[in-house]
Amino acid sequence: MDFTHHVTRSLHEEHEAVTGMLGKLQHMLKEQGPDRPPQHDNTVATEALNALIAAVEVEMPRHFDFEERELLPRLAEEGDGDMGALLIEEHEVILPLAKRLAGLARAARADGFGQQPWSDFHRMANELVERLSAHVEKEEMALLPALAEILDEDEDRAIWNRYAMAN
Repeated sequence: MDFTHHVTRSLHEEHEAVTGMLGKLQHMLKEQGPDRPPQHDNTVATEALNALIAAVEVEMPRHFDFEERELLPRLAEEGDGDMGALLIEEHEVILPLAKRLAGLARAARADGFGQQPWSDFHRMANELVERLSAHVEKEEMALLPALAEILDEDEDRAIWNRYAMAN
């Protein structure tokens, strides 16, 4: 898709970043398996945990809030409130799951994973990968094209400026 709007291009770039984080997380999960916690000095695990924590602490809440505050109401005004409602429902499941994982990741960065915390982390991380990947795909395939249709140049610039200023 051609992202000529600032808003759609920014969201697409953020989707690419979260997909990269999910790739690191998935690689770590496959490398270790559910019964073998990573060693404390495992570089792959450290990179995956750091990427997860950064995404959860800053990027995901900011991204979800922006969509819910600025974009989904605009979509509803144009008659597509169902898509917005579905995405908000997904946000309400994904973000708490991601925050629980980030808490386990922070603890593991300091002390490593014990068997039970790793088992819990492994299960929840696989769920996050599945849910967040599907969510990103929905936004890429439905939300971004819908926004490209409804936002004119002036709206795009105004919305994007508010998003950029919130950083």
